[in-house]
Amino acid sequence: MSNILVAFGTESGNAEMAADDIAANLSARGVEVSVKSMEDIAASTLLACSTVIVVTSTYGEGDLPETTIPFFDVLNNERPDLSRLGFYAFGLGDSTYTNFNNAIRTISDKLVELGATMIGEVGRHDAASGKSLTAVASDWIDAVYP
Repeated sequence: MSNILVAFGTESGNAEMAADDIAANLSARGVEVSVKSMEDIAASTLLACSTVIVVTSTYGEGDLPETTIPFFDVLNNERPDLSRLGFYAFGLGDSTYTNFNNAIRTISDKLVELGATMIGEVGRHDAASGKSLTAVASDWIDAVYP
């Protein structure tokens, strides 16, 4: 099986929890997985990967959370050629806000702009739904990575 990097960006820790849940799900199926905060990911890290799962919450009215901003800045400033990268995307948000799950859209759009290919449907957790984040993340990864 391949090695997958699960990259998370968070403000309060919920996206890290979702990333850990996704990684545990894949690991239980024999997939080699590593989990890393987006603030610690360099362009060279992405260039060495073939598959990444990006997990980020949306902060406030559609903003990138604190640990997602450095990742976005690396992508925006260094503009690496990500044409060999495939990625899955999972966002956390609250539908009571106008720009629900905007951060995952921002990151996904930037990755595609740099040549990466999105795999599967974007997963989205809605805090207003009352559904368990763990259950939503696990159901999503089961559907997109069978």
